[in-house]
Amino acid sequence: MRTPHVVVVMGVAGTGKTTIGPMLAARLGFPYAEGDDFHPQSNIAKMSAGKPLDDEDRWPWLDAIGAWAHGREGLGGVVSSSALKRSYRDRLRAAAPGVVFVHLTGDRQLIQDRMAHRQGHFMPTALLDSQFATLQPLEADERGVAVDVSGSPEDITARAMAALDDLDSSTQSPEA
Repeated sequence: MRTPHVVVVMGVAGTGKTTIGPMLAARLGFPYAEGDDFHPQSNIAKMSAGKPLDDEDRWPWLDAIGAWAHGREGLGGVVSSSALKRSYRDRLRAAAPGVVFVHLTGDRQLIQDRMAHRQGHFMPTALLDSQFATLQPLEADERGVAVDVSGSPEDITARAMAALDDLDSSTQSPEA
């Protein structure tokens, strides 16, 4: 039986966190929380003006996501967060030690094209370079998986589910 995880769907802007997160949550039978909803208005205004956030801007946002994840421990949940730096993921793990990361990865051109065609989002395409410059991929000691974002949302979600299943089976301890 799968332990209910709190899954953080992470990656640079435009990888599909807001699309894949709810689909993954539905497949897992868990609630979904949109990471952008945890941003204070000052962060949204800054990004809307084309200015990247700095660490001081991100700490309250990450703490709010971490508090949500902590409240879902043992129950399961899916939340989106760029979680670009190791220090950001460490902060989330400090609040909710059992979180598992699904890092949505892909070709920069594909991601830029997707960003250019989405509507109603405050993150301009101009900030994509700063996102890639900030990105620190998952390290070997971090519990999570990388999932390529090519293909349809259904394909990506299926790959994420398979990767999570593989992660679960590789971390289960053998019975004595």
